[in-house]
Amino acid sequence: MTRPAMQHDVIPRPSDIETRVANLNARYKHHAAFAVMEKALRDPEVGNVALVSSFGAESVVLLHMVSVIAPGTPVLFVDTLMLFQETLDYQRDVSRSLGLTDVRTIIAEQAALDLEDPDGTLHQFNTDACCTLRKTVPLEKALSGFDAWITGRKRFQASTRAALDFFEVETPTRMKINPLAHWGREDLEEYMVENRLPRHPLVAKGYPSIGCAPCTSPVKPGEDPRSGRWRGQQKTECGIHFIGGKPVRVKKDTAA
Repeated sequence: MTRPAMQHDVIPRPSDIETRVANLNARYKHHAAFAVMEKALRDPEVGNVALVSSFGAESVVLLHMVSVIAPGTPVLFVDTLMLFQETLDYQRDVSRSLGLTDVRTIIAEQAALDLEDPDGTLHQFNTDACCTLRKTVPLEKALSGFDAWITGRKRFQASTRAALDFFEVETPTRMKINPLAHWGREDLEEYMVENRLPRHPLVAKGYPSIGCAPCTSPVKPGEDPRSGRWRGQQKTECGIHFIGGKPVRVKKDTAA
């Protein structure tokens, strides 16, 4: 005879990640960004969650939301060892001012750097290989212990994201969460102003999109905000994306 479920019983989540993602999108489809973030961090169907942050031009929005909801949420910050000093200072200052208590700096293994980029010049002749070595591989290793990670991807960024959901299947065991999927540029600006959030110091110097120092340049008025990234190159990767747990090339108009 099956006994009735008691209040303290733990109801197992579906093992099929596609089912879980569909359930989550149906459950939260009418929620605002902050509510999606709040519920995702506490929903057993989501599991163990990390926020991946570059501490770039718009990163402070999600960082602030996490600080209000659950400041102990793991925040993964990839230090490529080629970032602007301003980014490193901003990361330290924002983490402290927001009270984030579990910021993890992710760095490539020294053995890999010694083998593949011993003199630090790989970016000069193979930017894709440099990003893979210093960014995508270390992050994938750091994400291996999580069921989901929070991204800043938004529908307005590209036509291919026009139907972006709050929750996505990334691998058979991990999902992406996009709390800002429905936000526009004006929403980001309004949130930063209303909450008096500190801006990355390079934004005021003409850097609307900020990556590694050797591969980022100022943007002139009227130029695309991302035109300063890998300027003059046929570089297509603009963010960190995985399929089946492996880094993949992502075209500019679909990047995070």
